[in-house]
Amino acid sequence: MSFNMNRINPNQTQVIFHDGRFETLTNEELEDFLLHMGLSDVNSVMQQDVTD
Repeated sequence: MSFNMNRINPNQTQVIFHDGRFETLTNEELEDFLLHMGLSDVNSVMQQDVTD
C-alpha cells in the first residue's frame, strides 16, 4: 500500500493513499497507523514518501 503524508497542523496529518482515499489523523492515530504499517519512526517517515 502506497501513501503520502502531509502535516496540516501541529496535531493532525493527512494520509493520502495512491488510490485516492485520504484520512486525517491525530498524532496518536498516526502513531498507531504507522505501527500497523510496520513503521515506527514518525519523524523519518514524515520526511519521505512511503511505499509498502
